[in-house]
Amino acid sequence: MKKTVKKRSVVPVYGVAAVWLVGTFLSKARGLTGLLILAAVSVGAFFLLRDAFPDTVLVVEEPEPEPKDPQIAALKRERDDALKEMRRLNQSIQDEALSLQIDRIEAATRKIFQVVMEKPEKKSELRTFLNYYLPTTLKLLREYEHMTDLGISGQNVDASRKKIAGMMDTVVIAFERQLDALFSDSAMDISADVTVLEQMMQQQGLS
Repeated sequence: MKKTVKKRSVVPVYGVAAVWLVGTFLSKARGLTGLLILAAVSVGAFFLLRDAFPDTVLVVEEPEPEPKDPQIAALKRERDDALKEMRRLNQSIQDEALSLQIDRIEAATRKIFQVVMEKPEKKSELRTFLNYYLPTTLKLLREYEHMTDLGISGQNVDASRKKIAGMMDTVVIAFERQLDALFSDSAMDISADVTVLEQMMQQQGLS
């Protein structure tokens, strides 16, 4: 969950402090009049600096509350661990095409977990995804990272890296199809609702 936070600039405050520090020394012989002039100058400096150094608006990620349901909490931990590892691998692997594929895999994974956390009864549909597809994909990406970090080139290493990179196209399609499959029941319900609605409108002479 994201929220907007306004971060106030400290420059105007430091500016006022600097005005008083210098002004007090220069106006101490002028008594009350000097202090009043200094106060006016400091107020003007504050507003000028505030316009020159406006507040910064930041969008920060607010941590999700821990689910009370143990099953949902376990899914959340599994999701967080998987996405964290994908982001780490994506930053480590310096290959633009592969990075874009990892982005799509991460997006699909995030949405798959979101659907299942909202409807835990669908977890049974994801047994193969959770127990094989996801961990194996992460394992292959780690192998690619490791072979790249070795900094060597050879028939076996190059062929393995090429095979993993080529496989990611299939993985992207599989993950996105897995996400789509989770909506099969909803699609059937929507289709049935539309059919019934059309029939009722025809019977009522409204279509």
